[in-house]
Formats: sequence, structure tokens, C-alpha cells
Amino acid sequence: MILGKPDWWDSACADLAASDPVLAQLIAQYPGISLEGRGDVFLTLARSIVGQQISVKAADSIWRRVLEQVGTMASEHVLAADPLALRACGLSQRKVEYLGDLARHHADGRLDRAVLAGLDDEALIGALTDIRGIGRWTAEMFMMFHLLRPNVLPLDDIGIVRAIALLYHGGERRPKAELRRLAEPWQPWCTAASWYLWRSLEPVPVSY
Repeated sequence: MILGKPDWWDSACADLAASDPVLAQLIAQYPGISLEGRGDVFLTLARSIVGQQISVKAADSIWRRVLEQVGTMASEHVLAADPLALRACGLSQRKVEYLGDLARHHADGRLDRAVLAGLDDEALIGALTDIRGIGRWTAEMFMMFHLLRPNVLPLDDIGIVRAIALLYHGGERRPKAELRRLAEPWQPWCTAASWYLWRSLEPVPVSY
């Protein structure tokens, strides 16, 4: 498990600042903070499920209540929790079911970090999306925040799409193909670029 700032972060920031004036301004605006690796496989995926399709602020609030309910975020604690108590934390019925399925996968040993880390991006997405409630976005959050892969561009993320629209297109949302072309100069550091796009909307760093 990697903790703290990725070893590639400073190089990524330097290259992005040199290639994109919008990102250069964002990078200068938020010195001294970065993406940080933390947690374990289960915690990262559970946090991502909680954050699906809601704002960072709402996700943080619900996550805190879930932690208060289950104590340490561990698969055995989630499996032992009362589903109605989890619903009372602000989770939808589906997210309660998704967390339960994730917990069963983890408790059964089907989320081995070494195995997952050895897969390339698309194979890893395929492996994780076999779990109920985990789609491409959640798998991408896992790659970014747990494995710290440097070149993930989560174009299914509503915050990323909104930030690109506001910063580059006068608020107009463009097709994914156009967003990918815009992001070509960010290669191979799309993870860092995405992290700064999030900062333009939510100054407090998001963490999964």
C-alpha cells in the first residue's frame, strides 16, 4: 500500500504547467497539497460506492455517518451492520446492497491487492465491474486513489465534465471525444490533471 504523495507528482505538475496554461494557474493556486494514497482495497472501493453520482460534500457527510455506524471500515463490520441503520446514514437502498456485495467479495478473498495491481487498466476495470454496483467510474477512482496510476482520465465523473466545461468551453459541455482531444497534452499525467480540475470546483481535496 502506497501512502502519501505519489513519487511522480512533481514531474506531472511541472509537465502539465508547461503544456496547459489553465492547469498552470490551478497548480499555482494549490501549492503544497496533492493526491495521496491511503486506505486499503475495501476502504477505497467502499468510499467510491458511497460517492457515486453525488457531490463531494454530500459524499463526505454520508461517509462520516457510515463510519460512525460501522466503526472501522472493514468488510466484517459492514456485513454485521443493520441495513436500515445504513439507510439512515443517507445511503440509498441500492448502495447498501452494493456495499454488502463488496464486503462479501472482500471477506471471501476475491479482492487481492497484488492480483488487482498486476492488471492493466482495462483488465482491472473488467475485474472490478464484475462486482455489483461497481462501474467504470468506481474502478477509475480505485486506480487513481489506491493504485496511484498516473494517467487516468475519468470522463464519467460529473465534476471533471463540469470543470472542463467551465474552464475551457465557457460552461458548455462537449462530447467525450472532444474532451479526450483536449486532454491529449495532459498525457501521461491525466490523474494529476483530473485532481486539479476537481480543485477548481471543490478546494478541499477529495479522497477515496
